[in-house]
Parts: sequence; C-alpha cells; structure tokens
Amino acid sequence: MLTRSIIKYIQSLQHKKFRDEHNSFIAEGLKVVNEFIKDNQFDCKNIYATSEWINLYANNLPLIRGKIIEVKDFELEKIALFSSPNMVLAEFRKKVIKAQINYQHKITLVLDDIQDPGNFGTMIRTADWFGIENIICSGQTVDMYNPKVVQSTMASLGRINIEYIDLAKELKKNSLIKKFAATLNGHKLEDISPLKEGFIIIGNESKGISKALLEMADIKFTIPGYGTAESLNAAVATGIILYSIVRNS
Repeated sequence: MLTRSIIKYIQSLQHKKFRDEHNSFIAEGLKVVNEFIKDNQFDCKNIYATSEWINLYANNLPLIRGKIIEVKDFELEKIALFSSPNMVLAEFRKKVIKAQINYQHKITLVLDDIQDPGNFGTMIRTADWFGIENIICSGQTVDMYNPKVVQSTMASLGRINIEYIDLAKELKKNSLIKKFAATLNGHKLEDISPLKEGFIIIGNESKGISKALLEMADIKFTIPGYGTAESLNAAVATGIILYSIVRNS
C-alpha cells in the first residue's frame, strides 16, 4: 500500500516548485518509462508499478537502479496525472548539463517563450528525429520537466541538451553563427539552402519572436500558406522547418 505521504509527494512533483526543490520529475506509462530506463540518461529513484509491469519488464530492462514498489491499479490512479495510467510511473532525477554547449557546425533550436507543454514536448521529439543535439530556451519557456512535456516527448527528452538561458546574451556572444527567425513575413522557407550550422529561432505561440531577438536575426523566413488560417501551430512549424533545412552530412 502507498502511504499518504508518498502519494502527496508524488502528486507534488506535478508542480515546478517541488520538482526544483527535490531535483526530480515523474514519467508515466510503459513507453516513456521503459525508454528512459533503457537510455539511462536520467537516474531512476523509484518505480511504482503494477505486478503486470514487474513480471514483464523488471528482469528484462537493464540498468534499473531505482527501488521498485509494487502498487495496485487503483493506487497507480491516485498518483498518476493522466486519466488512464499504463502499468507504471517512475521518479527520475533531473539531468545536469556538465559542459558548455558547443554551437559550431550544428543546428541549434532557439525557443522564445514557448508556453504550451504539448507544443514544447512535440518540438523536442521532432528535434530528436532530425538529429538536433541542442535546444536553448528563454526563461519563460515552459519547464521541460512538466509532466505533459515529458509525455509529449515520448522519451526524446533525455537525448537532447536543453538549457534555459538569456537568449539575447547567448546569441550576441555567438555572433559569428547565423541566426534564422521564423516569422509571418520574410523569405520563403524553400529559398533557404540546407544548413549545417545556425540558430533557428521559434517564437511564442501568440506573440511570436521578441523584438530583441528579431533584431538580431540575419535572415527572417516564413512558411508560405495558401489557406485562411492566421498562423501555424508552433510545433507543426518546427517540423516543417527542420525537414526543409536539416541535412545529414
């Protein structure tokens, strides 16, 4: 049986304040938890799992260092954020970026105040698909360990370096690397040659890119539209942009 204190603790990790305090976050469900364990990018602290998960996976997944606590389905529902928990929930330690990010000869995604967790998670997953190693975010971008972000990444979270930083200061410091800003008015995306290096700036879902960053952009570009929608979803736009400009060299 889960104690009240454990239930309260796990529920508290749905909030950034307590994730920061305990240096932990939660992941739910078979796919995400199993991938995190396999990738070994995050230290696992505790696993709360049904007997079904334990019988199927506990002896077959390498590097399970966390304590496995068997729970009933109704107990899992008490600590899960999502309405249909799938066998397992785990607590992991946050990852620490040990070295300064190297931007040379790489495409870096720059996210300016992305606030929707689903969008952010999908952008991380998309970046992983296209081989992007680094994402730098403004301080107002949603927390990467928000449970909805974690689930949306489908375990890509551990494979990308994500850092929250003063974007204007960082871009200015790396002035020799070209900066490309996604806007509603600019060069057509298809007119931009495939890149091997550069900062790709994506702005807030409703406000776009801040004036300070926009003024630093070397090239402003847009994804041409042919219908009547006001704008593209930020995560969808990111996928189109990366597909167009990323080339594996």
